[in-house]
Amino acid sequence: MSRREISLVVGTAGHIDHGKTQLVKALTGIDCDRLGEEKKRGITIELGFAPLVLPSERVISLIDVPGHDRFIRQMVSGASGVDAVMLVVAADEGVMPQTREHLDILCLLGVQHGIVAITKKDLVDEEMLALVEEDVCTLTAGTFLEGCPVVSVSSVTGAGIDELRRALERLVDQVKPRERSGAYFMPIDRAFPVAGFGTVVTGTAYKGSIAPGEEIEVYPSGRRSRVRSVQVHGKTVESAYAGQRVAMCLNDLDLNEIRHGDVVCADGVYKATSCLDVMLKLLGFVPEPLEHWQRVRLHIGTSDV
Repeated sequence: MSRREISLVVGTAGHIDHGKTQLVKALTGIDCDRLGEEKKRGITIELGFAPLVLPSERVISLIDVPGHDRFIRQMVSGASGVDAVMLVVAADEGVMPQTREHLDILCLLGVQHGIVAITKKDLVDEEMLALVEEDVCTLTAGTFLEGCPVVSVSSVTGAGIDELRRALERLVDQVKPRERSGAYFMPIDRAFPVAGFGTVVTGTAYKGSIAPGEEIEVYPSGRRSRVRSVQVHGKTVESAYAGQRVAMCLNDLDLNEIRHGDVVCADGVYKATSCLDVMLKLLGFVPEPLEHWQRVRLHIGTSDV
């Protein structure tokens, strides 16, 4: 059976030090903490990405997000493009503040599918594990995760990892793939130079498809470029589609002309705007009402303004 890329992205979520990055490594063999600062401090700072091969040989994308409350911008940036989520809770600590905050964010983003992974089961006894499972049930009650599969694992011993893969397989079967039609739209979450090739941008494609040779625009600046090459999970492809993690090399576009939060779009279709209508929903724990003309931060796509 040959491996087959499918257009689906699953994101992690959960409190700092609950083992999200270790779990992704146990599932994929890839360490998403690539920065020296992440290695030094032992925490995830930027988004990480890895292909996950399911038992059926289908390949999906995993996004590893930071759990620290100071890096909530990066977490939202990664979560905004996911089709489903794997909420991670450590067996030795249970539900913590960022566990709740991340679940609130996912609910606001309209995510509809997910599972819960209880990590570090090798550090606790069965009684403690049962208490954490009960804690998870209380947390998820009334949310899209109510009644979802809960799998206990150890990224150190490998216990439960195969069961988690099977649970992710069943999760993927429940999620409707993104529509590949329409004009290409991809918020940028990374941009970097590659010697001899030019500027490379990466992101999760929200709409449409893209192929080498096509003209694109980068918004809000409106700068135009041509796609030199396209990759999915590090492999050069003839085209990439909505729901996939995409990297593309752009001709005649300098790194200083691109900002985190910009959007790569099909040429001649979209326009930038400085005015939009929104509906604000205050979460239950917000201590005070929203005031007229109060300043708010807007997270949209991968931008934070």
